Amino acid sequence: MKLWRWILFLVIVAALAAFGWHWIAQDPGYLLVRLRGWQAETTVVAAVVMLLLAWAVLSAVWFAVRWPFGALTRRHRRLSRQKMGEGLIALMEGRHGDAERDLHRASRLDLLRGPALLAAAEAASRRGENTRALTTLDEAGQVAPRAARVLRARVLRREGKPADAVNLLATDADSGNLTPGGWRELALAALASGDTRRARLALEPLQKSGALGPRGYAALESQVLAASLRAQPDPAALNTLWSQLPKAQRRVPAAVDAYARQAASFGMVLPAMDEVESALRREWSPLLIETYGALGGDDIEARLRRAESWLDGHPNDAALLLTLGRMCVRQQLWGKATQYLERSLALEPSSAAWEALGDVHAGQDEALLAQRCYRNALALARGETVQPLPQGARAARLDTRPIAMEERSEHGVPRLPE
Repeated sequence: MKLWRWILFLVIVAALAAFGWHWIAQDPGYLLVRLRGWQAETTVVAAVVMLLLAWAVLSAVWFAVRWPFGALTRRHRRLSRQKMGEGLIALMEGRHGDAERDLHRASRLDLLRGPALLAAAEAASRRGENTRALTTLDEAGQVAPRAARVLRARVLRREGKPADAVNLLATDADSGNLTPGGWRELALAALASGDTRRARLALEPLQKSGALGPRGYAALESQVLAASLRAQPDPAALNTLWSQLPKAQRRVPAAVDAYARQAASFGMVLPAMDEVESALRREWSPLLIETYGALGGDDIEARLRRAESWLDGHPNDAALLLTLGRMCVRQQLWGKATQYLERSLALEPSSAAWEALGDVHAGQDEALLAQRCYRNALALARGETVQPLPQGARAARLDTRPIAMEERSEHGVPRLPE
């Protein structure tokens, strides 16, 4: 397609040149130049051609004269770009000393000064040289003030001064002029300094910007909401904050977990249970299953029956089996607790399941088995190898192979396993 366009363009140019030549050939014009007794006669077309040739010759002479003087400048630009690339690669590879050196050399070129100094400050910060990083940011602030301010807040937060980082970004935040990176740093610094209100205020602009992506924003949102709810000092403040949160934030599993645990610590077990059950009806969450079993209250039997009814839809959920095992331990139902916990360990080994199984054996006065379970819980938490229980202790236990869930078609007819 491009070839045809070029052919058409050349045909048009040739046609215009042909018509133009005939037009000029009929009357090429007359030009007379007279100066101090000297005169020259020519046509207008010849005069234009001579002027163009003279301009080309002067340009070539000017380029030849300037070339030796521009060689050093070109070499400086080439080396600066090379050092910029090498410095960024070294920064990504973790060679922070080399990165800082190369990036400072690249900053000598005005075009690269801002990004080079910012990257050099980041390299110094990663090395733990926070004082040098802040000094470099003073220079970078003259070229890229907003980016330098955000990076300075990050350095202060890494240095253990989150309150200073919040104060640095507060003015731009109040006026709504922060960049997405600034809002993220403000949220993290506010969390570290205990200012959960300001951290929550940073969530909305971050969500609108889309800079973090769905997963990154969800993780930060969960962290901020959970910290905010755990920081409430009394039941009234907790309920006020919970009612003021947007509906979407009240459905975040980490927020529901934090609210339920904090409400239960204030003695509001029923409201906590209602929120957890409502959230589980909307969306299944292993985190909230664990919360459901951890909440206190006198209705442990009713909650156990309700949790056991969920096994029909989630037979291979290790978190649900762990929760059932813990609830059975609280009721001293040792046989059922053992079955649930062994199935949980078969599906997904965890320190919590080994610890709960140790509580089962301790409750049955089986001290040696309990110690083995507790040692396994500690070993698994450390990433070490666990020691299986003796076969005799598990001879009469439930089969721990995962249960395959029955699959049905859209008409309700069971499908045969493949």
